[in-house]
Amino acid sequence: MKTVPYVLIALRFILAPIILLLAYFQGEESRFLLLTLMYFGLLTDIFDGIVARKVGVSSEKLRRLDSQTDLIFWLSLGFASYILNPELIKNEWKGVILTLIMEALCYLISIWKFGKETCTHAFLSKMWGLSLLITFTYLIGFQQAGWAFYLTVGLGFIAHIDVILIILFLPKWQYDVPSSYYAWRIRNGKQRRKSIFFN
Repeated sequence: MKTVPYVLIALRFILAPIILLLAYFQGEESRFLLLTLMYFGLLTDIFDGIVARKVGVSSEKLRRLDSQTDLIFWLSLGFASYILNPELIKNEWKGVILTLIMEALCYLISIWKFGKETCTHAFLSKMWGLSLLITFTYLIGFQQAGWAFYLTVGLGFIAHIDVILIILFLPKWQYDVPSSYYAWRIRNGKQRRKSIFFN
């Protein structure tokens, strides 16, 4: 059981190049399969952390690996969406650029302060991940952006601000911090109980 979280993360990592290859070589015919792989990838993301905490192997190494795999997985879906809907993505370039800038800022600020990438797995970031799921469902499955895309951009901006505040509030690098509120409490010497279902 202790290897299961690593297997789930590895599966999600392997999905990234498969998603890109399917989008590039099969194009329109790959849409349903891409959505299936996306939802399967989400399930691996949900259960890797739960299983890791349940069996007692939730370590810094595992959580950092999980975060970087998440980034690669969602980026592959972003590129796949562009391959399938180039004009649609180009029309929404401002939102895409804003999201990428905010993501980069989180990494840069964390590396500047702690010498490590961010690994908060914050609650708002998880909600943003679900909004990405909806957005890519619309983009890949229905060739639409609309409200789902704008929701993702807005929620992503808020979630990234929360992560930046977490980084700034924490006195030392720490993984699995639910929000900037908890980071502020940690800064003031207060700890919290952890759950196998969250972090």
